[in-house]
Amino acid sequence: MLLKTFVSFLFAACLTLTATGAYSQDEGMEAFSNQTAGKLFTIKGSNTIGAKLAPAWVKNYLEAKGLTNVSIKTTNIENEYRIEGYNGDLPVFVDIQAHGSGTGYSGLADGTGNIAMSSRPIKESEATLLQSLGNMRDFAAEKVVAIDGLAVIVNRFNPVSSLTVDQIAKVFAGEISNWSQLGGGDIPIRVYARDDKSGTWDTFKSLVLGKSYSLTASAERFESNDQLSDRVSTAPGGIGFVGLASVRRAKALGISEDSTDPLKPEPLYVATEDYPLARRLFMYVSPKQNNPLLNEFIHFVQSTKGQEIVNQIGFISQNPLSLQSELYADAPQTYKVLTENAMRLSVNFRFKDGSAELDNKAKQDILRIVRYMQMPENADKRIQLVGFGDSKETAARSTVLSKLRAVAVKSALYSYGISSESVLGLGSDLPVASNAGSARLKNQRVEVWVFDSQLRSMITKTKKDASREKRQAATIDYAGSH
Repeated sequence: MLLKTFVSFLFAACLTLTATGAYSQDEGMEAFSNQTAGKLFTIKGSNTIGAKLAPAWVKNYLEAKGLTNVSIKTTNIENEYRIEGYNGDLPVFVDIQAHGSGTGYSGLADGTGNIAMSSRPIKESEATLLQSLGNMRDFAAEKVVAIDGLAVIVNRFNPVSSLTVDQIAKVFAGEISNWSQLGGGDIPIRVYARDDKSGTWDTFKSLVLGKSYSLTASAERFESNDQLSDRVSTAPGGIGFVGLASVRRAKALGISEDSTDPLKPEPLYVATEDYPLARRLFMYVSPKQNNPLLNEFIHFVQSTKGQEIVNQIGFISQNPLSLQSELYADAPQTYKVLTENAMRLSVNFRFKDGSAELDNKAKQDILRIVRYMQMPENADKRIQLVGFGDSKETAARSTVLSKLRAVAVKSALYSYGISSESVLGLGSDLPVASNAGSARLKNQRVEVWVFDSQLRSMITKTKKDASREKRQAATIDYAGSH
């Protein structure tokens, strides 16, 4: 029954993938008509996106559309910008107002904004508020535009290098008040946090404080990531949280959760969302809107060029990179062989809860992998998909589900002419998050590894040997219990 149900999900997922038409190639853009003038659209919301990244995207977009003398202008209101260029003698501009993620959704609601920037997923209350605009969780509305690591930062001279999520929560709740309680010097802890309108604050509250802790009343609050970071860098006992691009002169701590190893917000672990405080950055538009310029701009943002700008600003691009992954001592043998002989791509595929349907980011990532494999330098590369899952009633069930998720990715890639090796399912091995609550969804993932074709026979043999040993072990366990 489990297999039949999951295959039904898989079939539906492939139909959805084909029906979205989401995978047109990056296209060149035509110049504006010679009548184009004035405001094109307004972008409102997250300061994390709006401070530097969105202005850079708009500037490059306007230049790609043929405007001259494009510049980013500040206004007399803090965190508001106008990006303006000239179409001949005609001024053309886009306005950005970056006062927090919540203001982006209210801008869509009252019509003062055309695109909402958000450093967190849309809330149920916001989706309900905007239901007249359409389903705001649909692929046509929700666009993952970059990956950010929510860095927990301290003064660069602080000897503490890593903390658990629970320790961080207790620090920000005021339950731990001196660095000596965490292995540091005898220095009082000073807590700095983003303000209530910030999506960065919403993410921190959700991922760290949860329902068990509340921010200490003594915390100093900031509207800007950069201002907070600069304050921490001058305060010996300071601790705060910022988007990855705003670490600046402070020191980012390694973070661990439950029994997982501490990870710093490094590119591979943030890009794959294995880092405990990795988060997606979003843009939302009404799925009913029919403004071709909005669609073109968001397409540019998600394109290879747009994602290169993400890297330049200091966030994590979604363009796939092949990177060396660290070797886990307790990893299964097949995984160790991959670690030693293959490169891991900076993409993890994730799914809608309880199904094999790719989530909105994964739908866009399929094309990114297709483009990566079509590059001439990758002509001799092979793909190995490795599925993982959260803990289930039995290890066998977890393994089956992890394989079927990998099959969903394999099928989606194959529909674009990209073949891959037989999938590997490792069940609940190597968790990157707690298996309790909503955090378990991070463990439901498919990793992508690439290796040279000449290693294919060796890797295939390793997988077959491991499969045979697992079957033999299962037979022995079954016999011993009867």
